Amino acid sequence: MFEKLRNSWELVKASARVLDADKELLIFPLISGILTLLVSLTFFIPLVISGFVDNALFGNAQVTGLFVLFVFYLVQYTAIFFMNTALVGAALIRLRGGDPTFKDGLQIAFARFGAVVGYALIAATVGVVLKLASQRNRGLGRWIVSLLGLAWNLATFLVVPVLATENVGPIEAIKRSTALLKRTWGEQIVGNVGLGVVFSLAGVLITLAVIPLALIGFQFPQPGWFLVPLIIAYLLLLVLLSLLQSTLSGIYTAALYQYATTHEPGPFFDPEIVHNAFLPTQRNVSL
Repeated sequence: MFEKLRNSWELVKASARVLDADKELLIFPLISGILTLLVSLTFFIPLVISGFVDNALFGNAQVTGLFVLFVFYLVQYTAIFFMNTALVGAALIRLRGGDPTFKDGLQIAFARFGAVVGYALIAATVGVVLKLASQRNRGLGRWIVSLLGLAWNLATFLVVPVLATENVGPIEAIKRSTALLKRTWGEQIVGNVGLGVVFSLAGVLITLAVIPLALIGFQFPQPGWFLVPLIIAYLLLLVLLSLLQSTLSGIYTAALYQYATTHEPGPFFDPEIVHNAFLPTQRNVSL
């Protein structure tokens, strides 16, 4: 376990080196975040009017509300998966020795747009089914639904790089991702937990630093002149942390796919670390 933790952390650090070489990769999650916000604002009023928001609180969502929720998931997932495909596609170009541009990533995503929408359609259906099942279950049943959601997330973790590089449809991409899971499940879990822990800790430290400054600001005769810029700076730092985490997660996903399929580490990764990361499970997988 500790060896997997070390290997995964080395892969995360190598992903950071990829980002250092291609800082424009940050643009993809930035656009994704903006699109996500716009889609959420666009669908908020229809969800309220349809009664889904109120009924969801009492576990009695109506058909109209579920339909609006499905469309919301479909549009939201399409935007997210599209930008993630662009990010991962560009990252794979760098991992394979190229020098990607923002345009390169977009071209990859547009070339696979149909498959991306197809996958978003499947993910939206799964999302609505899990949401409905969660509302209709309590206790152990809801816990089982949560486990099913976790299993879905793990099985589809490598769908985006498959869509970005392989000329397959969404169903075949899910099958490929599930097969590759057998090679990378340890690195998936540990690496993403590692990323989450690092950025959560950074967020906590920033918050702890801001709190005493805010308390000092309240002592000023006109605290607004101090608190408003402080709050803006705090929010901007949190946004930056989120962008960094999303970008590194995309690069990390690309790296896992690259090594699981080609065993070629590229210029940013230690070949021995990569070899050790995947050696224990290679014998059980036939691609």
